[in-house]
Amino acid sequence: MTESPDPLLPSARSAPAVPYASYLRVYEPLAAFAEPERTHWAQYARRGTAPTAQDELRRSLTDLVRVPLVGVPAHESADAFTAQVDGVLLVCPWRTRLRGWLALQELVEQFPRPVLDAALPPVARRRAAEEYERWRERNPDARPWIRTGVWQIPLRWFVLVADEEREYVPGELLRYRTPMVQARRRLARALRTLRDAEGYGMLAEGLVEVGSWLEEFHPRSMVELDYGGLVHALPADRLAADRSAGDLAAGIAALRAGDAEGAAGTYTGLAERWRAVRERLFAN
Repeated sequence: MTESPDPLLPSARSAPAVPYASYLRVYEPLAAFAEPERTHWAQYARRGTAPTAQDELRRSLTDLVRVPLVGVPAHESADAFTAQVDGVLLVCPWRTRLRGWLALQELVEQFPRPVLDAALPPVARRRAAEEYERWRERNPDARPWIRTGVWQIPLRWFVLVADEEREYVPGELLRYRTPMVQARRRLARALRTLRDAEGYGMLAEGLVEVGSWLEEFHPRSMVELDYGGLVHALPADRLAADRSAGDLAAGIAALRAGDAEGAAGTYTGLAERWRAVRERLFAN
């Protein structure tokens, strides 16, 4: 994949923003979009003013401090990330409102009621849920182009990419980009291996869910795994040495070769490293 200069790459002068989240994104070719959205994205890209990941995060944080407090934006974002790959324009719509509804559902499942009530009053959550239900009836096939991990990168994401696709700019960016066909092929091969092994049921279930999501997109799309704000949260030497995609691939290869002990050691070490990162979410 030959890529043109990337507008998503943040400026070295831009200050890092929180929260410390990672992202799994899908960029689709214009042909994947129906009109009038296809024309909108073509004109959007021609303007050459596509915002960065930092811009999206700052806008999201601004929405959180509005009065009265709202759980989800009132209107859907008309912005997207764009990339040129082999001369083809690829688009990753933000769909901030849809992602807000989905994130709110996750919060309800993960946090105790008193914590939720303090962060977002019940009336605001109820209003958001009702709005989502009405919207879903009109848009039953809608899905987000972006998935988010807070204070972590789900290990199943690393299955989609390879170590040689790793891009690291100290203090700015750590990401992987791969063609959709490669991501699907790696996922399918890993899933066959994991289903035949013992002790990897949760990883296999996670891959099934990710695979179902990827199937919704155009086969000529690009998949991006972006460390996002974690680049500003983890030590530079830790990031420089991080080869999580390669480590997971090595573990699955060992499992495929019948080396259950070697696979378990590799996977356990990788899981423990990322568990230590996730635990920072609860640090005071």
